Amino acid sequence: MAAVEPANRTSTVALPGLGRALITAGKLAQRAAEEIYQKALTHRTSFIAELMASGAVSAADLAHTMSVAFTAPLLDLDAIDPQRLPKDLLDPKICQAYRILVLSKRSNRLIIATADPSDQEVVEKIKFATQMGVDWIIAEYDKLSKMVEATTLSAAEAMDSIIGTGGEFQFDDEPIIAEEVNDNNTAEVEDAPIVKFLHKMLLDAFNMRASDLHFEPYEHHYRVRFRIDGELREIASPPIAIKDKLASRIKVISRLDISEKRVPQDGRMKLKIGADRVIDFRVSTLPTLFGEKIVIRILDPSSAKLGIEALGYEPEERERLMQAIGRPYGMILVTGPTGSGKTVSLYTCLNLLNKPGVNIATAEDPSEINLPGVNQVNVNEKAGLTFAAALKSFLRQDPDIIMVGEIRDLETADISIKAAQTGHLVLSTLHTNDAPTTLTRMRNMGIAPFNIASSVILITAQRLARRLCPNCKVTVDIPRETLIESGFREEELDGSWAPYRPVGCSSCNNGYKGRVGIYQVMPISEEIQRIILRDGSALDIAAQARAEGVRSLRESGLHKVKMGMTSLEEVLAVTNE
Repeated sequence: MAAVEPANRTSTVALPGLGRALITAGKLAQRAAEEIYQKALTHRTSFIAELMASGAVSAADLAHTMSVAFTAPLLDLDAIDPQRLPKDLLDPKICQAYRILVLSKRSNRLIIATADPSDQEVVEKIKFATQMGVDWIIAEYDKLSKMVEATTLSAAEAMDSIIGTGGEFQFDDEPIIAEEVNDNNTAEVEDAPIVKFLHKMLLDAFNMRASDLHFEPYEHHYRVRFRIDGELREIASPPIAIKDKLASRIKVISRLDISEKRVPQDGRMKLKIGADRVIDFRVSTLPTLFGEKIVIRILDPSSAKLGIEALGYEPEERERLMQAIGRPYGMILVTGPTGSGKTVSLYTCLNLLNKPGVNIATAEDPSEINLPGVNQVNVNEKAGLTFAAALKSFLRQDPDIIMVGEIRDLETADISIKAAQTGHLVLSTLHTNDAPTTLTRMRNMGIAPFNIASSVILITAQRLARRLCPNCKVTVDIPRETLIESGFREEELDGSWAPYRPVGCSSCNNGYKGRVGIYQVMPISEEIQRIILRDGSALDIAAQARAEGVRSLRESGLHKVKMGMTSLEEVLAVTNE
């Protein structure tokens, strides 16, 4: 057997107490602990910081293990209001250096939250600095680090710690400031730390594949959240003092009125990343009790150019959709709730149809993705440019393909159907739960059954489910009865496959990474047309569609579970039957 290198022998002897405790608890292998310790020495960081960065142990698992090993209480810091924590009991520099948080004082002892109760060095420093003893409370390292930063740094230091360098990019804007804006407002929007902080948040959101950024002011704190893979995650807690300056900066870039804080406003801005990459953002402001909440949606034009294969359609579903968009006229409807990916699906179809010999016009509220070669119109209700008014103008513009952002009323629906009946391909969206109910929804809007049957050629209902991370997903044993109750058939449970569950690693978001579409693609066959003409119910249409081989949303989702693309609980959450 080869001799162990001296460096490894040294690291084994000097392994920190935290590493030894994890090895004893069976949470970490000896070799892995030694490698992490060597990295900590090389990078001049703490063992626990390098441990968290490696992903070898999750923060929650570490906290639970330490609580058991050192018989210390476990505390969820989400239940703590940082504004109510005691101040000036301990030097903030010690709290920052060792990632500890003073919770309270009892007699001559400090109650302190830590993720590493084995660190005797910090105990001695606290005793020397305060002449008091220490009682440990165990907390999760990531939550602890975030709260330490929020409570121990001054406003200026906090800004410096989170804004970083700002990245190699600039805004493509020429802000126009209203005459009413005074010098104080001008100073607000030109504040350098605010500019850098906003740049960093936008760049981080793009790099983390977020779809939205939420800037939310509250009475005692301010938070920034990103929606990643459909879920909101808190990313930063900057000082509450920046809320007005940050709102002003965003509004100026978006060409909004920074002196108006009483009513909601909508705008857009662009971000240049490198020499040839531009990302669009849609901005919405909303007055709340403690300031303006701002939501910024990321509109990445490249999402419309991913191709139909990247959206998650099964081969037979993709074939039905391609046949429909290849038709010279008729109406194609995409349905689903807000945030289900309808816009990306429509633009993917438009991108396939966008050719030099085709005239395409769209009416949207607002236009989200800029597609060169397509004539895009933003609806403006105040100016009288409604969906119906835009459609009437389109029909005088010699169109081949028309896209309507949403059919909201009878007038818009009536003009869209007439366009589909007179030689145009019309694409639009409706907010319904599935494909069969879309037809009855149109009937309830007042559209005659004959017009529906003669114009609609295909309906796609869709949802977005989180995709399991391929690096850390593991199989899970789910009782056969539960699988059958969820919608699987007996013959599908033949033992040739197994469902997966999320685990979580350093490269994903709690076991999920990205999203995948779940679709119900229903062509309008002659038999379904007959059901519509005799004013049949959504149940009649659904039964006929199933007989023709159309999967329901739940069945489509269960197929994704069978393929290992998502988890059963995720499908049950986004579909209902």
